[in-house]
Amino acid sequence: MGRAAKPLLHPEKEWIEAIRETLLDWYDKNCRDLPWRKNKDPYRIWVSEIMLQQTRVDTVIPYYERFMSTFPTLESLAEADEEKVIKAWEGLGYYSRARNLHSAVKEVVEQYGGEVPQEPDSISRLKGVGPYTAGAILSIAFDRQVPAVDGNVLRVLSRLIASWEDISKNATRRKMEELDKMLIPEDRPGDFNQALMELGALVCTPLSPSCNTCPVRALCKARKQGVESELPIKAKGKPPVPAKVTFGWIRKGDFVLIHRRPTEGLLAGMWGLPTVDDKPSESAPGETIKEMMSRLGFQLELGAILGEMEHLFSHRRWYVTVVEALCSDYDQLSPENYHWVKESELSTYAFPNVYRKAIKLIHKNQRNPQGIQGRLF
Repeated sequence: MGRAAKPLLHPEKEWIEAIRETLLDWYDKNCRDLPWRKNKDPYRIWVSEIMLQQTRVDTVIPYYERFMSTFPTLESLAEADEEKVIKAWEGLGYYSRARNLHSAVKEVVEQYGGEVPQEPDSISRLKGVGPYTAGAILSIAFDRQVPAVDGNVLRVLSRLIASWEDISKNATRRKMEELDKMLIPEDRPGDFNQALMELGALVCTPLSPSCNTCPVRALCKARKQGVESELPIKAKGKPPVPAKVTFGWIRKGDFVLIHRRPTEGLLAGMWGLPTVDDKPSESAPGETIKEMMSRLGFQLELGAILGEMEHLFSHRRWYVTVVEALCSDYDQLSPENYHWVKESELSTYAFPNVYRKAIKLIHKNQRNPQGIQGRLF
């Protein structure tokens, strides 16, 4: 492109005032009625911001309302058992967010008497609270002039000043945070930060921005230069790594075998079905499960392939085969992290989306045997 990467970090005072006034007026008339905007409770705002990481607003709303009805106060979340917290989070994915939030609210109770800290240094030390989350909580709940620069805000600011710097770089984010600091008004910092976010979500969208309805179009340098569709600049991420994975639907009478995954790595600490993943093998899917479970003391009789599916994680794509097996014999004391549970009680456990999809597929194909691909042997 041959463009100089020199963002405007010292805009004119008149431009700043115009941005503030115009954007806040638009926000007052157009902001969405969202459940976490009912009041300035820092706990409610905190939960919403953690849930909104990498997740769309419309998706978050029902989960947020369910979570807040279960844990209406910071203290109630801090006192809860982790299994209950994960179950309340079930379906949102990225479960480390829930664990970090749970750990952080415990620290707030123990170290700060249940009061969310109002200083940037203190709140940023809480687990899972990065610069954006800290800025959102401090500005919205406590009216602090602290920038809250997420993906939407990065896009809006890049277009406003016609910046050709790569927004995936930390150096660019820091420059945009400095610009945001200049723009945030003293009297309404939280509303202004939310206005920037709202503009990015509703108008200044990634593709085909609605410039004709944008309240600050006359102040936007990218619009004036006709490059709004080319900005922002963002380096392409690596494509997800493919992996063939086998799930075992292992039954003994009315019971199904489930497994808690390791405490580190993908889906850390979550319940799932016995899984062979990321291990290239020439063996049939059923044999890989049979071999693994045999080493753990389970003797299996293989049944049918109950279905196949794909699941995309942020950096990995699983191609899943679900294999049925009957357990003919096993040690009475099951290995650590393996547990027999009645099939009718599976819903009481918190499963990541990939396993929930698999269980749904299994039940569907059991009701409609045409989906079953036949016996393995």
